[in-house]
Amino acid sequence: MAKSAALIRTGTDRAAQCRTALADHPATGQSNITQGPWTAGEGGEAQKDHFISRNGRLFAGTHLIIDLWGASRLDDLDHVRETLVEAVRVAGATLLHIHLHHFTPNGGISGVAVLAESHISIHSWPERGYAALDVFMCGDAEPMKTIPVLERAFTPTGITCDELLRGEIGE
Repeated sequence: MAKSAALIRTGTDRAAQCRTALADHPATGQSNITQGPWTAGEGGEAQKDHFISRNGRLFAGTHLIIDLWGASRLDDLDHVRETLVEAVRVAGATLLHIHLHHFTPNGGISGVAVLAESHISIHSWPERGYAALDVFMCGDAEPMKTIPVLERAFTPTGITCDELLRGEIGE
């Protein structure tokens, strides 16, 4: 029988619960990257597969689905770019490229920060004060750390955050 996805819907006070989840997964200064069963050439050293081992679970990465409500500055292209760069930095990820598109006449922005560890995407509806973001990271990156950055940058009145453990291995 197939195992169901590890989707966790955070509760009523979603922003607080996202912050609690961040506190539950603090950086230890140690790598959480697993070793693959293959070897790397002449030295015979195991290659890192960048899967994550946490609380007895093994998975490819953490995918956060974030909705911001009552948010501001969702039509400010430079602000969105700066916010994505800061979120990448705080999460300890590696930025490869950012592409943003500014729509007219409503000023919405859609775009992606492509990371070595995966991506952060944003789609905004400034006329509704709403933004949909997803943050997917593997390896040692810490996607939960992006949440306070997004809160400070866009000052939402409400936030929802779902966490999905992608590529979970096991029974």
